[in-house]
Amino acid sequence: MLHQSSRMIAVPTRGTGFVEITGAVLNFVADSGVQEGLLTLLLRHTSAGLTITENADPDVLADLTDRLAVLAPRDPSLYRHGTEGPDDMPAHIRTLLTNVQLSIPVLEGRPVLGTWQGIYVVEHRARGSRREVAAHVIGS
Repeated sequence: MLHQSSRMIAVPTRGTGFVEITGAVLNFVADSGVQEGLLTLLLRHTSAGLTITENADPDVLADLTDRLAVLAPRDPSLYRHGTEGPDDMPAHIRTLLTNVQLSIPVLEGRPVLGTWQGIYVVEHRARGSRREVAAHVIGS
C-alpha cells in the first residue's frame, strides 16, 4: 500500500549564498514513514534556486557563488527587467541555472544521496528572505 506525506519547509536566508536543508529533508522523510519511494522538492520562488551539490568543502559553495555572479552579473545596464532592483533579473537567470525542483529516490527510509551531497536553497538576491520548499514523498 502506498503512503504519502507533504510538508512546507521554511528556509530563512541571509542574502546571496547557499543554505543547506539536508537535515530538514532527512527529518521530513523519516517522519513520513516511507521506506521506499520518491521524494519531490519544489522551491516556490523565481529568484532563488534548489540544488544538490558538495557539502564537504565550503570552498565549493564560495566558488559556485562566484561563478554564478560572473554568469549573471548585477549590472542593470544589461537587462530590461529591474522592477525590484539591480539584483532582480540576475536572480531570475541564476534560478534557471540552479533550478527549483528536485526528485530523489528514497530507499531504506532515506533519500538516496551520495557521500558528499547536500541539498541546498540558493539565495540569488542580495537581501535575505524567507523561502519555502514544498516537500512531498510517496511510497511504501
